[in-house]
Amino acid sequence: MPSIDRTLFRAARVLNVLVSYLPGGILRMVLKWAAFAGLAAILRGYVELNYWQTAAGVFAVYLATGGWRFTWVVIRTLPRDIRALVVLLRLTYRLTGLHRQKKLVHDVFRDNVKKHPDKIAFIQEEQKWTFREMDNITSKIGNYFFERGYRSGDAVAIFMDNTPEVVFLWLGLSKIGVVSALINFSLKKEGFAHCVTVSKARALIFSSKLVDVVDEGVSRLSPSMDFFCLGSLSSKPNFAFTDLESVLGSTSALPPPIIDGRRPTDLLLYIYTSGTTGLPKGAKITHSRYFLMGLGIYYAYGLRTNDVLYTTIPLYHSAGGIVGVGQVLLNGATMAVRSKFSASRFWDEACKYNATCIQYIGEICRYMLDQPVKPSEKQHRVRVAVGNGLRPQIWKEFQSRFNIPQIAEFYGATEGNSNIVNMDQVPGAVGFTSRIVPWAYPVSLVRVDEDTGEIIRGSDGLCIQANPGEPGELIGKIKVGDPIRDFQGYADESATKKKIIFDVFRKGDRAFLSGDILVMDDCGNFYFRDRAGDTFRWKGENVSTTEVEASISNIVDLSDVCVYGVEIPGTEGKAGMAAIANLTVDLVKLNRNLQEMLPPYARPIFIKLVQSVTVTGTAKFQKTALKKAGFDPSLKENDRVYVLHPSTRQYEPVDLTTYQDIIHGKLRF
Repeated sequence: MPSIDRTLFRAARVLNVLVSYLPGGILRMVLKWAAFAGLAAILRGYVELNYWQTAAGVFAVYLATGGWRFTWVVIRTLPRDIRALVVLLRLTYRLTGLHRQKKLVHDVFRDNVKKHPDKIAFIQEEQKWTFREMDNITSKIGNYFFERGYRSGDAVAIFMDNTPEVVFLWLGLSKIGVVSALINFSLKKEGFAHCVTVSKARALIFSSKLVDVVDEGVSRLSPSMDFFCLGSLSSKPNFAFTDLESVLGSTSALPPPIIDGRRPTDLLLYIYTSGTTGLPKGAKITHSRYFLMGLGIYYAYGLRTNDVLYTTIPLYHSAGGIVGVGQVLLNGATMAVRSKFSASRFWDEACKYNATCIQYIGEICRYMLDQPVKPSEKQHRVRVAVGNGLRPQIWKEFQSRFNIPQIAEFYGATEGNSNIVNMDQVPGAVGFTSRIVPWAYPVSLVRVDEDTGEIIRGSDGLCIQANPGEPGELIGKIKVGDPIRDFQGYADESATKKKIIFDVFRKGDRAFLSGDILVMDDCGNFYFRDRAGDTFRWKGENVSTTEVEASISNIVDLSDVCVYGVEIPGTEGKAGMAAIANLTVDLVKLNRNLQEMLPPYARPIFIKLVQSVTVTGTAKFQKTALKKAGFDPSLKENDRVYVLHPSTRQYEPVDLTTYQDIIHGKLRF
């Protein structure tokens, strides 16, 4: 056997070359000597049969030659990952139990009714409903529609303003197996009719406040559809309907008939998401998925049965209708609902209802920070704020000013399986994945072409995983039958197929495409970067550029229209901007027609009139240059840009003064 010293000398020459690639200066010197010391320990431990010394030497060499980076990540993230593992195990255990017992959402709700029948379930203004009262109302709804011949698998569209009665309706219908389609109350005309029609609804239940929209759109709906109105009407519409409140008064409040053969995988709701290539898509929400979203937040952030949750989020959304309402139905909490967000009254009402938990989207956080300081913003009992989209620039200010101990930021597509949570309150992060055991929760970022949004594949035809610091589209590996990893899709099967990608990291595997571009740091924290494809996010809603382009093109005599999102400093999301290849557009008429056709969040903030819009070789609009130009009037190509002025609500020219007012936050949208 050669001497230890000679062996060390030879190994050191090889190691010297390897370590030369490490960072320079003093750090390289320290790492080099650490590597030599480790190598010596390995050899001496081997000769002297001291395996602990050998192991220590191996670890020292590993650290010195680059392993220190991963070791640092392990030290930083191990406590977080252990807590996440406990949450995942508790959630999986609960979901498995519900599946084994074949429990449905209304079954779990009934369990809470038995535990505390006289506890307040919902509050709105001065009206309160106990769990017992809510159970009776929902049973009446189930019984009435069963008597009318509605059966398991039928669908009913619900078009209501923001009130707990939305929940009463779909929960009551669920008791007899009827699926509810929750329609966005901001929709009009084609968007409204599309959402009702795509659900194949037999009936429409609408609020008296929305009767004009229904009256205008009834000609687009099935002539055999039943209509039910909730609330008093000042005048009769041009179609026949049933006064639902009146007929429920004489209906039995006993439990509705039990429908045999039902399972947690049965469909519960349709919740609509903005389509990337057109009108909204009805995402399938099963009982199982409702459990996952409602219970996942509960376990991840330590929510409690005695929490009072104050929300101004629409209940047709998954954030309000599942994450929020789920705390009432599944966990026995209380929810206070406001019909419309008010920044000036938010903290007064949080105090009034003794709220311990609030819901937010990033945009309303900014509105609250713009308000004058008032005593109630410190006098509340709120301990956790649940939501998404809180900008890193205002995160600490929001948390500090309003004295909120915990920010429960999360990310999740309504229909997707790539749900993540920010458990360490890292400012700006929307969630995380483990760097130690990345396979434990199968979400990943895959590389995309930043211009086209297309997935980039390697020479083997598989996707390429994005490295830390590199933007990529978030995907969730699909495992059929798994309550956490499955993907149920949409009412439209063709839309479902577009969201599934094959041959991801091995041949034959499948994953859900989130449509969002994120960036991951070294610790596995994810940060939202942009929407992929033909969508952008504004006012907490995803806007389909294709839908807006079609609406504008119809108004401007079928001229080419290119819609995209542009950034406004200090504002969450991206504002809509439309480049119209028509220099003679009547902007007053355009504005008036857009108000009739599109919900407020989808109407472009900026209009740019151009001679023509550039298209790619595949006949798609070239939006990259337009996005870069934005709405800056100092650029030659932006000599005809208009803004939907916040005070006049009309499109007015953007000059340098207006531009500076927008950039510096003097004009708010």
